[in-house]
Amino acid sequence: MLKNEELLKLAYTKMYFGKYKDWYLSDIPEPYFVWFNQKGFPPGKTGEQMRAVFELKINGLEYLLKEIRKKYPHPNKI
Repeated sequence: MLKNEELLKLAYTKMYFGKYKDWYLSDIPEPYFVWFNQKGFPPGKTGEQMRAVFELKINGLEYLLKEIRKKYPHPNKI
């Protein structure tokens, strides 16, 4: 289960490579995560964050990350 500060960081995490570079993970289309789920997520923190967003998306909860961005400041600006 994600903690509050992990959710805040996840809401502001951006993709650092590929077609969706610089997009918030929650804004990337679900089929992109489905493909990674089938082929394997990258190792490390990025893969863990992508897997978490995938789980939120398949459960219809990615809107939570968008709401967090609306209501709470970026963690680096706190």
